[in-house]
Amino acid sequence: MLLEPPTGRFLAVDELSRDDAKRLALQGQGFGRPRPVQVTAADFAWSVERTKLVQIDSVNVVERAHYMPFFARLGPFDRAALDQWIYGERQMFEQWAHVASLVPMEHYQWLGHRMETGRSWPLIERIGEEEPGFLDRVIEEIRERGPIVVGELSAGGKSTGPWWGWGKGKAALEWHFRRGNLAIRERRNFARVYDLAERVIPAEMRAGEPLPRQGAEREMMLAAVDAHGVGTVRDLADYYRLKVADARARLNELVDAAAVERVSVEGWKEPGYVAAGAVVPGNLHARALVCPFDPLVWERDRTERLFDFRYRIEIYTPAAKRVFGYYVFPFVLGNDIVGRVDLKADRKNNVLLVRGTHVEEGHDESKVAAALSDELDEMARWLDLSSVRVGPRGNLARALRRARR
Repeated sequence: MLLEPPTGRFLAVDELSRDDAKRLALQGQGFGRPRPVQVTAADFAWSVERTKLVQIDSVNVVERAHYMPFFARLGPFDRAALDQWIYGERQMFEQWAHVASLVPMEHYQWLGHRMETGRSWPLIERIGEEEPGFLDRVIEEIRERGPIVVGELSAGGKSTGPWWGWGKGKAALEWHFRRGNLAIRERRNFARVYDLAERVIPAEMRAGEPLPRQGAEREMMLAAVDAHGVGTVRDLADYYRLKVADARARLNELVDAAAVERVSVEGWKEPGYVAAGAVVPGNLHARALVCPFDPLVWERDRTERLFDFRYRIEIYTPAAKRVFGYYVFPFVLGNDIVGRVDLKADRKNNVLLVRGTHVEEGHDESKVAAALSDELDEMARWLDLSSVRVGPRGNLARALRRARR
């Protein structure tokens, strides 16, 4: 791989300092590029080309999770335009990849082997025994009626509890979705709208044979290396939720094919992997609030190893035991993660609430506060909120309040 020093010359390296690794990781995820003045479909495509995947999650404390990585990299954009690009223009499709994810449509055949093999579901097996033909009737109903949400299914059944206490209709829809028989046409108030895959996935994507498992895993690992910038086997395996042994085998194959290189990284016990010919950039000028579901911080051990930033989502932690807050955004500035910001969009009062702010040790609080203040204004504008309100909690709160006067 190559290192780009301040002089602009390129130097071959086989060992990365921690600072090199940080810059490579941030560049891999698309941070540091100037934000566009007006976000277009080409910018959406560029962002997805960097991250490869976008996680979907129902948490709506600030905004739905799949919108946030685009904001972090592009700045304010029209959410309806992104919805149209994803679902209307069929640029991405929903499937289980990292977890529930949006995946570029051109990667559809990467996941075909997972959809074909699936996995056994005791609930589905029980439904099949108790009501033979039910699964087929669900498909036929959608074929005749068109796209539906679960509540519109004529024999959906009632849920048996929160979270995964699905009724038989929801279970059938999800089983067909994961097997590739159904696809998600759109979202209505975030609810999945199910339709026949043949009416959602472009014909040219469905026409080709799914990649064999090992071939698909090689593509996934190559994409993961590109998106990470640098990562260990375990880091990279997590991106598409591969078994570590399988990820290791595919990475070895990619190294043998000269598509990927092994490097040592300062402070890492295991080797890192980078794309062949990768260039470590000079200093980046990044500024971004990344949500808990941003791919930059998916793998918490890697986040700590790279940035000396121990990060845990505390949504499910009792309030009295939370350290930094309920919904905390890491704050990226320059070449590093420099702070944490607990945010909430108070839509009733039209305010972006900053419930807590913390600066990481060793960073200039005045510089961090000034940059964070500007980023909060950008976020509030994007969310159509009229103001930002900074609470007193955290070691950066006073400096942030000063910066906003």
